[in-house]
Amino acid sequence: MSEMRGKVFLIGAGPGDPELMTLKAARALRLADVVLVDELVNRGCLSHVRSGARVIEVGKRGGCKSTPQAFIERLCIQHSRAGHTVARLKGGDPFVFGRGGEELEKLRFLGIEVEVIPGITAGTAVPATLGIPVTHRELARGVTFVTGHSRDGTEPDWAALVRTGTTLVIYMGLKRLPQITSSLMEAGMKPETPACAVENGTLRHQREVVSTLRELAKDVRRKGIASPALIVMGDVVGLARIKSALPEARAA
Repeated sequence: MSEMRGKVFLIGAGPGDPELMTLKAARALRLADVVLVDELVNRGCLSHVRSGARVIEVGKRGGCKSTPQAFIERLCIQHSRAGHTVARLKGGDPFVFGRGGEELEKLRFLGIEVEVIPGITAGTAVPATLGIPVTHRELARGVTFVTGHSRDGTEPDWAALVRTGTTLVIYMGLKRLPQITSSLMEAGMKPETPACAVENGTLRHQREVVSTLRELAKDVRRKGIASPALIVMGDVVGLARIKSALPEARAA
């Protein structure tokens, strides 16, 4: 008897707000028999899952105990080989620090059909909530996405990043923010460079700190900004309009 073959969708759920998930992602969720959902995916996205589908939590959150990547891949393989349609639902975009590339390679190697549905990444959406364009003809000729937390503990080439003159967007860097800002200043980034950190970007309870490279770590600590948070550095941050400060000002 031949082995049944299902299909796996690698889906980006977007940066947080469930209304920022794409129509194509919503349609794929309605087709799924099994949904493997990451910790950072807003549970409002699951409203598109059909009745009777199995939802499996495979949370991965920095600083907390996470489901092993190999186990998640085994679940994708197991359910697709049973003939099921599997939706692997990830926060942001599956190919931007989402390990989607690793999962795609594994599944394709085994001959399993995979369709990738891109999502809006936090690296562009979260700055936009503050009116920060990550590229700007007069202020930034490009943008660089980088992780502040590598698998092997190695550091990015901060000096090379500074030389690009691009907006720097750092994922998963909050825990190491003092070291990152120090390294960037040592590499030649001006201490007065505008910088910000945004917690729970695109959600109603979003909080942010807009500061400078020199003061950002201190201001983040003072305000109690916590993960998940995105860090943005560059002249474009000077265009930021602070959202969470507005209700405080009215209350005063």
